[in-house]
Amino acid sequence: MDARTPPLNALKVFEAAARLRSFKKAAEELHVTPTAVSHRVTQLEDVLGMSLFVRDAHGVELTPAARACLPTLQRGLDNVRDFVEQLKLHPQSEVITVRTSPSFSMRWLMPRLHRFIVGHPGVDVYVDTYARLFMELRPGDARSGLPDAGGDQADITLIYGAGNVPGLLTERLLDAAVTPLCSPALLARHPPLTSPDQLDAFTPLHCDRDAIYGERSLWQLWLDAAGAGHIRTDHGLRFTQASLAIEAAVDNMGIVMCFPVLAAAELEAGKLVAPFDLTIPLASGYQLISSKAANRRPAVMAFKRWLHAEADATRLADRTRWATRAPAPATTRAT
Repeated sequence: MDARTPPLNALKVFEAAARLRSFKKAAEELHVTPTAVSHRVTQLEDVLGMSLFVRDAHGVELTPAARACLPTLQRGLDNVRDFVEQLKLHPQSEVITVRTSPSFSMRWLMPRLHRFIVGHPGVDVYVDTYARLFMELRPGDARSGLPDAGGDQADITLIYGAGNVPGLLTERLLDAAVTPLCSPALLARHPPLTSPDQLDAFTPLHCDRDAIYGERSLWQLWLDAAGAGHIRTDHGLRFTQASLAIEAAVDNMGIVMCFPVLAAAELEAGKLVAPFDLTIPLASGYQLISSKAANRRPAVMAFKRWLHAEADATRLADRTRWATRAPAPATTRAT
């Protein structure tokens, strides 16, 4: 505040004394002592460098200058009261911070987030995608996705990992499984794909997430389970994010080994298909991680309940999709 600006409290006291023409009546209205009123008026006069009242044995009277300016002050105080009342009608939105990987944010969270916003207009959601955290993640080390990146801790972290994080609350949100996906147009360019042995004729598409499995990539995990571990997949195109690898598959650039949950929109639209019905479940999955302090906030708990409801709907949609797809060749069925 500018040093020449009178204190608001002193202006309020002066207005009451000027309107009532009495320090005693002003004190009664403001629930203070007459001495306190006199002190505030004197303080205001010192700041302004002029007298505001003429004091005599009969009481106090406004100076001509004070009388002329009093209506302006009263309008200003009325505006302040209106300002406060209007603020009460628009309570500040509560903000929750959600941290997750770019691919999971773009492909699962963001297409659904509007439903939470509509149902919870008093809550703002800040989505933080800090890619490098998740590229460095290893199963069983979910804490590596929870550092204080950007200066403050997330209320909720949605992260791919194996299990509990000491000191934090961990809930399984979605299971993970892998299967190869490609575009129908790509399949049409080749002879009918009836066996995993034929995959060596296609370009494999990789995401850096493969590295979290150490020496075995997602491709190797699936091929070993399909009895085609001899197929080489150490070539092809590599991407830093699963979403980029999925887009490459849509563009007929090869076959991607990924989580169907991340490609649900493309599968639903027929832009991608699963040429085999062998899907390998993984021990790790998408975890919902929060602190005990965050869970004491109603907005955080509301968001967690909404996440679980959306995850339930995702599982139901996945079961329906796989149950209604065309049967795969018998040689590719899981046992």
